[in-house]
Amino acid sequence: MAHTRDTILPKLMELIEPLNRKAIALTADTSFASDLELDSLTVMDLVANIEDEYDIILPMNLLPELETIGQLADAVAKIVNG
Repeated sequence: MAHTRDTILPKLMELIEPLNRKAIALTADTSFASDLELDSLTVMDLVANIEDEYDIILPMNLLPELETIGQLADAVAKIVNG
């Protein structure tokens, strides 16, 4: 089964929810920095969880470009689907 943005988004939100200390509603437009206020260590934990979930490697040079959950879902879909 091909992973699409629509199938990846709910799983990412599930992985992010425990890190959502502000208990805001998560959407594709939710920002990691300004909305969730995740620190770099928390982001690295999240990256590790995503890599484990999808059996992928997220390139470190890609991370600064991923500002929202939707952008992350697009990146994961691209990597998973090669």
